[in-house]
Amino acid sequence: MPQEIERKFLVRDDSYKAMAYKKKRIRQGYICSERGRTVRVRIQNEEGYLTIKGPSDVSGMSRYEWEHALSLQEAEELMRLCEPGMIDKTRYLVQWGTHVFEVDEFYGENNGLVVAEVELTDEKETFECPPFLGEEVTGQVKYYNSFLMKSPYSKWGENLPENCQNKG
Repeated sequence: MPQEIERKFLVRDDSYKAMAYKKKRIRQGYICSERGRTVRVRIQNEEGYLTIKGPSDVSGMSRYEWEHALSLQEAEELMRLCEPGMIDKTRYLVQWGTHVFEVDEFYGENNGLVVAEVELTDEKETFECPPFLGEEVTGQVKYYNSFLMKSPYSKWGENLPENCQNKG
């Protein structure tokens, strides 16, 4: 089974923008956003993708992930089947050491949130931290895109839903 292993961090400043070698606009919705299984439709620039993710392991770093490329038309059609709410963000790619950090700057109801992720080949793999990395939030459910769709960052001053369990 294909596994995704990643760590997630808040971003402390916008220095990542000058460091980025590429950026892309992403819109995504969820056909299913149940805890432990998500089916996501993504339009990235002019490309479409369907992604299925399984539950995270205990550390929150690793989970099953399957992705399939779609035509733009197929992705747009599937977007109509998505649950209410949409994720809109720009992803900046920053090479730092031997790793690529994906920095997501969110818009809409998640405006103001900026999160960086680094994919790893092993949970114990070490990496160099770029200066823009802040607090680690790996495994904290409220930072999952599927959660942000239902409980946007702009509303976090209000109480989080009961099913939100933050680790760490």
